[in-house]
Amino acid sequence: MNDDVKMNRRFTLLEAQKLLPRVYEKTFNAVNLVQQIRVQLDEFGEGTSKGQQLLSEIDESVVTWTRDMEMLGVVVKGLWLVDFDSGEGYYCWKYPEPAVSHYHGYDDGFSGRIKII
Repeated sequence: MNDDVKMNRRFTLLEAQKLLPRVYEKTFNAVNLVQQIRVQLDEFGEGTSKGQQLLSEIDESVVTWTRDMEMLGVVVKGLWLVDFDSGEGYYCWKYPEPAVSHYHGYDDGFSGRIKII
C-alpha cells in the first residue's frame, strides 16, 4: 500500500483536496455504472429474475465503491457521501461537489456541516 492508501487515515484540508480527484473519479465511475444498470432495471422490472440480477449488480457496485473509498482512507457516510477524518471532526464531500468545501464535528453529521471555503 502506498502512502495515500491507508485505513483510518487523518487528513489535513490540503490532503483531502489532493485526494479528491481519485475519490471523485471512483465515485463518478460507480454512479455511472449504477445509472446504466438502473436503465436496464427500468426495462426489465424489479419483479423479474433479470431485475433481481440487476438489483444485485447495483448492490455489488455500491459495495465495491464503499471498499474502494475505505481503501483510500476516507469514511463512507452514505451513498456517494464521504468524510475525511481531520482528527477533530470531518471534512465532508458529497458527489458531485467539485471540492472538499464543508466540515462538521464528529457528532454533527451531514445536516450540521458548514462551508469552509
